[in-house]
Amino acid sequence: MRFPPWRTGIVLFAVAVAFAAPARAAASAAIAVEQLRGALILNEDNSHFFSSRAPADMTLTGVQAFVDGYAGTKVTHLFLSPNAMRASFRSRTREAIWDPAGGVEPSGRWPENAKRLHEAGIDPYAVWIQHSRLQGISPWLSMRMNDVHDVNDPTHFMHSEFWRTHPELRRAPDGPPVPWVNRGLNYAHAAVREHNLAFARELLERYDPDGLELDWMRFGHHLTPGREREEGKILEAFVREIRALTAQHAARRGHPILLGVRVPAHPDAAAGLGMDAVRWAHEGLVDLVVPGPFFSTTDFDIPLELWRERLGTDLTRVVLAPAVEHNARAWPAGKTAANDLAALRGFAASGWARGADSQYLFNWMDSETRPVNAEDYRELLRTGLARESLIRTPRRHLVTYRDTVPAGFSNGTQLPIEAPAGGSFRLNVGPRPTTGKSWIVAGLAARDNVSESRITATCNGRGTGPAEELKNLTGIAGAVRALRFACPPDALRDGENTFTLRQTDDGTPQQIVWAEIRIEP
Repeated sequence: MRFPPWRTGIVLFAVAVAFAAPARAAASAAIAVEQLRGALILNEDNSHFFSSRAPADMTLTGVQAFVDGYAGTKVTHLFLSPNAMRASFRSRTREAIWDPAGGVEPSGRWPENAKRLHEAGIDPYAVWIQHSRLQGISPWLSMRMNDVHDVNDPTHFMHSEFWRTHPELRRAPDGPPVPWVNRGLNYAHAAVREHNLAFARELLERYDPDGLELDWMRFGHHLTPGREREEGKILEAFVREIRALTAQHAARRGHPILLGVRVPAHPDAAAGLGMDAVRWAHEGLVDLVVPGPFFSTTDFDIPLELWRERLGTDLTRVVLAPAVEHNARAWPAGKTAANDLAALRGFAASGWARGADSQYLFNWMDSETRPVNAEDYRELLRTGLARESLIRTPRRHLVTYRDTVPAGFSNGTQLPIEAPAGGSFRLNVGPRPTTGKSWIVAGLAARDNVSESRITATCNGRGTGPAEELKNLTGIAGAVRALRFACPPDALRDGENTFTLRQTDDGTPQQIVWAEIRIEP
């Protein structure tokens, strides 16, 4: 059968359009991914805005003012978290944060302010997405996949009815409430997956973001204890379903909707806990990988070189953005210190040198959980974390550990140590300084005669200057005395450095509980 020429032309045109549309979509997605490179991403959690603002600010102007605070700054992407177990908006698939829990209506600014906005007909997430674009900021949604804040208190208003009424769906149904992750939901159960898939579907139907992040680090444990690696295929299938949803809604919205995942800091730890982001990237399921800690500490040794090696050629279409946290802690039972700008800059400088594509701030919101004062926060927003600027600013590189790993996997703890035996420490400082001064800093615990003890240090096998007392102990958690040792000008190397600390007197044995390298260009 022959078609007339005009009909043949129509058929050929239709075929061309059918093939061109996916090509255009792929090209648009590639451009969107490239716009993530060099980004400064800030995560706004599900409660902060509501709990930090006055009731009078629950207006359209007040909601827009949140975004205006980042307009014209170095922040390029706002990741907006709308949920924990409950939603901070009127959801159709789970309770709102202001709904009664156990017959009791929640009190406090978070639920009350969220309810005020709802009653005023204002959906803050819709407003923020629209207003962010007007201000030149890319808006994403960040879905918390298994938030279990305060599950030791079963009556807390944050808990969903799904969680309350289905204890059999938890990771350790008969386990103790501490650690909290025992009572997280277990994605090995189909009902748990469908519960969360329904919410992801609702987010994409209701809102128009540039991307959706699956925040697997809230709280970092999602499968049957001891079986996480083998059950990882369950999470992969779940991520595949989400990817299909983002593709579907990207077509409906007429622009790419990227998919990101926040996972444990080490790729093998992530895979061992079922969050195999490397495999997800190989399968074409994700556009953004955010390796980072849970909360206990910032990980100053995220092995980005290893991530890049494992991701390989996928890095042409996947962005790698390490996450910094609010806290720094030297070992699991150690005391915490809030990161300052120098610590943040040390994290970023090392990250850029090790292969980061972008930088990601978690729990660096504009008040309350902000680890620095208002003036320093304004400076951060004004100057950002561009690699070229960091070599000209003071920075700190801290000895910490890895807070989310599977059983039997090293968490990289290097502290504390008994000072007479001494210890050797590794730190990656990124680009070594070519001007100024560099110091090794040691913090000592409270013990008898601590002020009289003598400590010596080496830097990459070379002796340092004599110990100098540090009077300001801010940011040196758990220490009652701190010493610094000047490194020889050419002693530090690009990348990884090794230094030692040891007590040399015969007095009371001391304990070293903090160690870092400070660079003052």
